[in-house]
Amino acid sequence: METSGRITTTPDAHDFTVENVEKALHQLYYDPNIENKNLAQKWLMQAQVSPQAWQFCWALLCPDKVPEIQYFGASALHTKISRYWSDIPSDQYETLKTQLFSQIACFSSGSKMVLTRLCVALASLALNTMPEAWPGAVPEMVRVFQEEGGGVDGRARCLALLELLTVLPEEFQTSRLPQYRKGQVRGALGREWGSVCPLLQQLLRRGDSPGAVKARVLRCLSSWVLLDVPLSESEGLVEDCFTALPDPELFDTAVEAIVNAISQPDSQRYVNTLLKLVPQVLSLQEQLREAIQNGDMETSHGICRIAVALGENHSRALLEQVEHWQGFLALVNMIMFCTGIPGHYPVNETTSSLTLTFWYTLQDDIMSFDSERQAVYLQVYRPVYFQLVDVLLHKAQFPSDQEYASWSSDEKEQFRIYRVDISDTLMYVYEMLGAELLSNLYEKLGRILTNTEQPSSWQHTEALLYGFQSIAETIDVNYSDVIPGLIGLIPRISINNIQLADTVMFTIGALAEWLADHPVMLSSVLPLVLQALGNPDLSVSSVSTLKKICRECKFDLPPYATNIVAVSQVCVCATSQCMWLMQALGFLLSALPVEEILRNLHSLITPYIQQLEKLADETPNPSNKLAIIHILGLLSNLFTTLDISKQEDESGEGTAPPVKTAHANSVVVVLQQVFALIQTVLSKWLNDSQVVEAVCAIFEKSVRTLLHDFAPMVSQLSEMLGQMYSTIPQASALDLTRQMVHIFASETDNFPPIKALFELVTSVTLSIFQQGPRDHPDIVDSFMQLQAQVCFWFLISFTLGFSISLSVSLAVSLSLCLSLSLSCCTELLPRCSDVPPVARVVQEDGKLLLQAVLEAIGGGSSRSLMDQFAEVLFSLNKHCFPLLTVWLKEVLQTAGFPSTRVTTEQKDTFTQQILRERVNKRRVKDIVKEFTLVCRGLHGTEYAAEY
Repeated sequence: METSGRITTTPDAHDFTVENVEKALHQLYYDPNIENKNLAQKWLMQAQVSPQAWQFCWALLCPDKVPEIQYFGASALHTKISRYWSDIPSDQYETLKTQLFSQIACFSSGSKMVLTRLCVALASLALNTMPEAWPGAVPEMVRVFQEEGGGVDGRARCLALLELLTVLPEEFQTSRLPQYRKGQVRGALGREWGSVCPLLQQLLRRGDSPGAVKARVLRCLSSWVLLDVPLSESEGLVEDCFTALPDPELFDTAVEAIVNAISQPDSQRYVNTLLKLVPQVLSLQEQLREAIQNGDMETSHGICRIAVALGENHSRALLEQVEHWQGFLALVNMIMFCTGIPGHYPVNETTSSLTLTFWYTLQDDIMSFDSERQAVYLQVYRPVYFQLVDVLLHKAQFPSDQEYASWSSDEKEQFRIYRVDISDTLMYVYEMLGAELLSNLYEKLGRILTNTEQPSSWQHTEALLYGFQSIAETIDVNYSDVIPGLIGLIPRISINNIQLADTVMFTIGALAEWLADHPVMLSSVLPLVLQALGNPDLSVSSVSTLKKICRECKFDLPPYATNIVAVSQVCVCATSQCMWLMQALGFLLSALPVEEILRNLHSLITPYIQQLEKLADETPNPSNKLAIIHILGLLSNLFTTLDISKQEDESGEGTAPPVKTAHANSVVVVLQQVFALIQTVLSKWLNDSQVVEAVCAIFEKSVRTLLHDFAPMVSQLSEMLGQMYSTIPQASALDLTRQMVHIFASETDNFPPIKALFELVTSVTLSIFQQGPRDHPDIVDSFMQLQAQVCFWFLISFTLGFSISLSVSLAVSLSLCLSLSLSCCTELLPRCSDVPPVARVVQEDGKLLLQAVLEAIGGGSSRSLMDQFAEVLFSLNKHCFPLLTVWLKEVLQTAGFPSTRVTTEQKDTFTQQILRERVNKRRVKDIVKEFTLVCRGLHGTEYAAEY
């Protein structure tokens, strides 16, 4: 086991000695070799759960040992008690309890970390023995530690008792007790509060209690209230916590205790206590103001947490106390003060973000009342929410350019997220304030932009636009009477800042749907967007906005198309958002006459085709690989949105030019022209999955967009896919095949090439599976999705009366699908009585399916999949009962199958239980879960219970 004092091999039971544990701990803490550390840690974990731990753990707690060794001994004790309680004889409970009390007393003046672990061990023992074996656990703990003696001073004994009382509820929260025991123990702990509360009150109110004792009392209170201690029973202690807030040493723990106490779901029942707490919270306003003036962020943060906890958790209960409306309104205004706390988040303050959820909650509660009461509350709180909008927009303002430049990237990202939260809040507030909110924002923006005598900062303008954008992104503003004025104001904005320019772009994008209904206003904003395209710093906002305009307004853009394409051609190489830009152009071209589409397409993509031809002639290397993938990506994104088939549908009034059916689809024309080039690229890069994926993406996105208009390409693409997959099978080719099957398999003209392609990929894939499917998980996944698609298509075809013969390869694929695809099984099995080919496959291969399912249940698959395997068994039992009866008997008579851990009797019981349940699927799932635990040797174990 050891060489020169080092843990080197897997130990035998007799190796878990005190000496070896100490050596392993030394190796874990001090050996510089990471492999030795890992080996020691693994060995120590085995030692900790071994039967020998009961012997060495007490020895490791000797006073002459170092704290690290003592800590391991205490941890081993806790592990044995909490995880292996059933191994402890009941006649040993009292002895173990006495030993733990003794050790805690010894360590009350010693190492804090060891003391805590010993307290956790005793807490675990208490939880496992209460209420039957140790009914008065807490009173006994209090009595034992209040007794004099043992050479331990009173303060140390008091702190040890408080530590024990603190960890007791915490250990309950994380305990591995069975569910039925959890309820019993929670009730027993709740009854023990009567012993804990007077002790905590006494210690907190005594003038001579040391600060350390009071801090521990507050921690103990925090721990106990999480057990849903009634707020009425902790009311006095919570009020005492408020008196502790002025003490800097107690502030954090007092805040935590107050917040925990008033945040418990049950506390809303105690309205009288809540009403007493409102003035207590309001009395903290002076301390809050002083903290803000002194730059004390910790104190202001803590007081805000208290105010928000009371308001957020109990707004409805406090709103209902109409006679106390002024007190609650004062609390709301206090929270408003916290929302608008001076400084920029997150650099100068971190408090305001805590309040945002409160405003959602208050609004929801107000709007949930009946209309009569709602009107009363709105009269009071609508002005509050208008004030909130002003506060939020002020908080959303950027700092000065100089200050913002000094922020770290992490601070800038936090500020961005904070602004998103503000945006969401504004959007929500609009539901209460309605169109008046937009009018309010418009008036303020108008005053700023028309006031030439006192020009406002760009930050103020940007924040107001940000407010508009926040609302317009998700709310239908098409009928707002202020939007025309806003569109008219935007060109008047002096854009001399990137942040402001970004917001202008995003605001225009948010109004794209409105512009589609008011196309005359396009001329006011489109030049701004095209101008911004040339600025790399505005690439995200400008391209995003152009894409939205091209999508929503494409039938009104033909007069601007030449200019848009010209500017985009210049910018597409410079912008990081080139893929989005190509999608925008796809939307734009979709609305043009066919001849113009082709002309613009050739103009747009010819440079890339020429570049691709050059790259195709070069020797493959990493540099030109990236260039090829980039060009193919550009083409894919262009073809994703270029769809002329919906011109008439989307134009509404028939303003779009008619589709000229005499012409082939423009995308198809281009693809046919570059098909040979793509084949050339593939010939050199066929073994590179990324290039193949990029090629397949062009066709897959085109198929998704064009649907049946893609038909002229089906034959040659099917041939190319078959050659690709036969040479080097890749998942992306299967995914494209699945799309082809989905769209074209039911078309008589296109069925032969699709059928030939499907049979080819099935044959190639089956040969791969014979060599070992585990080596190709991506192909397995894609192939099974393809098989599922074919199976569903086949069932639909048969149901609709299509007279299509089931080929051998399709029968094979159905069989394979039954063996591997659980979702497909549950779809197909119900059809075995009315679809003869499915019935034939089930009869021939159903036994193999059952064998695979039982093998998985026996331990061959993750336990998380057991419900799906149970559904297959249920479906077999419901639709193939005679066959299942025979198969179960035949398959399970094999010795050691599906697991060596199950007996013949257990297999017989399982068979009878399954065959009995032909209606109750839930019961079948329970039977399978229990049987899989038996097969895995986990039945009745703690690990199984917690899964």
